[in-house]
Amino acid sequence: MSRLAEISPTEISDNPIESIGKQWMLIVAGTPERHNCMTASWGALGELWFKSVAFCFVRPGRHTFGFMEANDAFTLCFFEEAYREKLNFCGTRSGRDVDKAGECGFTPVPSGHGGVYFDEARLVLECRKIYSQDLDPSRFLDEAIAECYPDGDYHRLFVGEIVRALVRG
Repeated sequence: MSRLAEISPTEISDNPIESIGKQWMLIVAGTPERHNCMTASWGALGELWFKSVAFCFVRPGRHTFGFMEANDAFTLCFFEEAYREKLNFCGTRSGRDVDKAGECGFTPVPSGHGGVYFDEARLVLECRKIYSQDLDPSRFLDEAIAECYPDGDYHRLFVGEIVRALVRG
C-alpha cells in the first residue's frame, strides 16, 4: 500500500527547474513485473493541448527507451536529497546489467494507469504517453546544442499527460 496521497497536478509546489535539473528524477517505464528506471535531469512540466503534461527525453541507446516505446504509461519519481547516491547509481548503471530498483531497495507499486512507481518517492507523476518525436538536429537554432550530441545519439521527446500526481503526506 502506497504512502502517498493524491493531489491535482495544479497543486504541485515544486519548482520544476530545481526538481528536474538540480535534484533529478527517475523516469520509470514498464510494468510492476518488468520495468526499468533511469535518472534524468532534462525535462519540463506544463500545459499543452489543454492538458497538464510532463516532457521527458530518452536516448534510443538507453535500456529504458524500449520500455518507454512498449508501454502506454510512464512515471516520473522525485526523491528527497538522501536518495542522491541511489539516483546517481540509476544514472550510471544499465538495467541490461543490473536490477537498479532492487539494488537501490526501491519498492515498485502499480500505478493504476498501467505503469509503476517507487513508494520511496516524495512526488510521483503518473503519465499517459500522448506524443513522441525524435529531436531533429537541423532544427537546433543554437549551435551549442549540437555539443550535447557528439555521437549523434539524439533524444526522443516523450510527452505524457499527467493523469495522477502523488505526494508524500
